[in-house]
Amino acid sequence: MSKVVKQLKASTRPTGGKGAARAVRRQGLIPAVIYGAGEAPVAISLDHKTAQTLIFAGHFLTTQFEIDVDGAKTRVLPRDYQLDPVKDTPLHIDFLRLKAGQQIRVDVPVHFINGETSPGIKRGGTLNIVRHTVEMLVPADNIPDGITADLAGLDINDSLHISAVKLPENCKPLIADRDFTIATIAAPSGLKDEPAPAAAAAPAAAPAKAAPAKAAPKK
Repeated sequence: MSKVVKQLKASTRPTGGKGAARAVRRQGLIPAVIYGAGEAPVAISLDHKTAQTLIFAGHFLTTQFEIDVDGAKTRVLPRDYQLDPVKDTPLHIDFLRLKAGQQIRVDVPVHFINGETSPGIKRGGTLNIVRHTVEMLVPADNIPDGITADLAGLDINDSLHISAVKLPENCKPLIADRDFTIATIAAPSGLKDEPAPAAAAAPAAAPAKAAPAKAAPKK
């Protein structure tokens, strides 16, 4: 489960639309905002290099942070970020403010195990991942790092459904009324059905009956 393991320092920034945001970026900072939990949004700025490193390190959107904004600390979860379409550098980050006991929506990654023991994969089948993540309602102070999907025993054309996956405590999929598919084992393109057993030979035809002899004509 994810805990508050990352510390960030930020400062408040002036609001004022795109012009103010561009001014922040020219200073080597990234504009961001903290919102949620029934409180007013707070516009902040973060160090550009630090923010970029965290985003591309992986698991950014499921990692909790404690942001120190001019001495005031707030526990948050990244909800979204924007990248420059050309330079692929961060332009803006949204943080959700977290409170104890709060339930939040999170896309939880699915980790697949035991593919090497799956009969279907051993026969040349392909793992077809239907869902790389599952949107779940989870405790804000106990966010799962992922859920584990076990492929052991799955053969070609078998499916793995969410009901077969053990979910973390107090976590549930948002699609609670449907046993949706996580993955399937697809047949390889060259696999052919085994030939049906040859039909039993037809019984030999019964010998034809001899025609009755004609009676000799009377003299």
